[in-house]
Amino acid sequence: MLKNIPKVKPAIVAVSRDCFVKSLAEKRRRAVAEACRRNGTELYEAQTIVENEADMLRAADEVKRAGCNALVVFLGNFGPETPETQLAQHFDGPVLYAAAAEESGKDLINGRGDAYCGMLNCSYNLGLRHIPAVIPEYPVGTAGEIAEMIRKFIPAARAAIGLKSLKVITFGPRPQDFFACNAPIQPLYDLGIEIQENSELDLLVSYRAHKGDKRIAGVADDMAKELGAAGNTYPDLLPRLAQFELTLLDWAQQNAGSRRYVAFADKCWPAFPKEFGFEPCYVNSRLASRGIPVACETDVYGAVSEYIGACVTDGAVTLLDINNSVPQDLYDSDIRGKYRYAHRDTFMGFHCGNTPLCRLSKGAIKYQLIQNRLLENGNKPDFTRGTLEGDIAPGDITFYRLQGTADGRLKAYVAQGEVLPVATRSFGGIGVFAIPEMGRFYRHVLIEKHFPHHGAVAFGHVGAALFTLFRYLGIPDVSFNRPKGMPYKTENPFA
Repeated sequence: MLKNIPKVKPAIVAVSRDCFVKSLAEKRRRAVAEACRRNGTELYEAQTIVENEADMLRAADEVKRAGCNALVVFLGNFGPETPETQLAQHFDGPVLYAAAAEESGKDLINGRGDAYCGMLNCSYNLGLRHIPAVIPEYPVGTAGEIAEMIRKFIPAARAAIGLKSLKVITFGPRPQDFFACNAPIQPLYDLGIEIQENSELDLLVSYRAHKGDKRIAGVADDMAKELGAAGNTYPDLLPRLAQFELTLLDWAQQNAGSRRYVAFADKCWPAFPKEFGFEPCYVNSRLASRGIPVACETDVYGAVSEYIGACVTDGAVTLLDINNSVPQDLYDSDIRGKYRYAHRDTFMGFHCGNTPLCRLSKGAIKYQLIQNRLLENGNKPDFTRGTLEGDIAPGDITFYRLQGTADGRLKAYVAQGEVLPVATRSFGGIGVFAIPEMGRFYRHVLIEKHFPHHGAVAFGHVGAALFTLFRYLGIPDVSFNRPKGMPYKTENPFA
């Protein structure tokens, strides 16, 4: 099966300015490596100490031969600003810079490294060379603190590595009146992402070619096992869905080309259900649970956003509409006084049924109510079946999105919150979301900056890793939900 999330193998290279004692950087590097072993972080400890450009080339070669795809440049003392920044130029992967804190007031002569000062020159040189790098919020620390910086670097590094070898496969143009799901793709090429655009007819031909595939029965059995008796409401539908799942997986395998990882952005209505004989939502949910996002409505940036979240969390993510407000009576009965959120902090996130089963409190195969009204005149559902529906499980979430603008620039937002344990009394894959100051964020980020209605959801609070990644990618505008007392630039001070 396609392995769609990269594994990060980081290396640490210690650097030393030649007028300092090299053994100090070496000793401090060993201490960081030992601290990483204690906190469970895999780390290759390069033996080359970099004092000059020749050392830099040897160190770069050493970590490449070791198969490392992420790098920590560690200023064990002041450090040589030219070769230490050239390391990032000669290494094909994300790079973290961190510096050693002084260890004891009893050893500030031969034991003083001045890396606190060296980090300034390092950052200055990175800027001169226009080198993207990750510098932690406070990049100077003890061995244990540096090890924690490295541990927190891994999720962002995993996403950066994945994006550089990602292909987004699309089927069909966006549906009519869904302009929000379409944006120029040039900025994605700038990130190193490849795009393969196909027709819905290409997918239909491939689906029909899978009729009678001997693997269908096994996949259908796996679906039945996953759903359980309560969730498997339409057993006769599973072979159709299994055939489609095999179609997508085979397409990914056969069309990845030079890329190692894939994501899909598929048109799923209005023609899809009638021609294919089902709604694709449950299949989309199953692939998303394996780290292969399938974004609805040909939302390319949604697919990329989902893939980023899958890499950051190394787990299942989803894509939802920022859909509807929470009715006042529901807020009054189930939220007010029980949770810390104001009414405008809450909203409902919804999609037809693409959220993985593992992220629902309880899920079952249903039919798409809206499409059933439109395409089957509200009669007994047949080809509008295939959604995975249920309330999204309560817990911490991060709502976020990477988006292209009409003039070909990138922007993003990140907002942490939670799904409340409140019954939605509605249909689809849906949950009651709460994000602090969501009302202001909705107006002055989502509306003001023209973000679409689709948002990616990572399960857990991973805002720090996402913000680090977006900064590393060079995205100039990364918004977040500002707390009270921190107004947005467009916020009316007299309102």
